Amino acid sequence: MDEEYCEVVVTAEDADWLAAFTRTLVEERLAACGHNLQAIRSVYRWDGEVHDEPEARVALHTRRSLVPEIVARTAELHPYDVPCVIALPLVGGNPAYLRWIAEETRPA
Repeated sequence: MDEEYCEVVVTAEDADWLAAFTRTLVEERLAACGHNLQAIRSVYRWDGEVHDEPEARVALHTRRSLVPEIVARTAELHPYDVPCVIALPLVGGNPAYLRWIAEETRPA
């Protein structure tokens, strides 16, 4: 593969906000698509306390070179002080799907 691809995971408290955020990133061609899961349960430590909260999650398919821009847009738009944004490498896949990711995203 000439281009490296990844899945970027972002979580948020509000599923509707996350769906709108996903649409923004797709419209801006930072991601080719986003698979939203509306009901996840997050257990985490924050400010010295353990929390157990409902959240939503999106898996964005994009180029690895666009991850810094996605992190920056998330920091700009996300309501959390420290939003979850992690990038997981894609080690392979359907070549036609990977080409589609490249066609639907902009170069970094």
